[in-house]
Amino acid sequence: MADELDDVIRTNAEGPKSASGDAGSMQQQSIPDQIAADRYLASKKASRSKGMGIRLTKVVPPGAA
Repeated sequence: MADELDDVIRTNAEGPKSASGDAGSMQQQSIPDQIAADRYLASKKASRSKGMGIRLTKVVPPGAA
């Protein structure tokens, strides 16, 4: 999926931002918006992976009880 998104962003960067013709006009999302969406999806995917989170442990120092 990430490769497909990279290809879409690359293709959109090579093409025009807007176009118009007899049938109407179209305008695509800006490149910064597409990059932000890609980063969001990548961070969402990374947060779902198991075992890569923060582990909290209680540290008890040795001493006389």
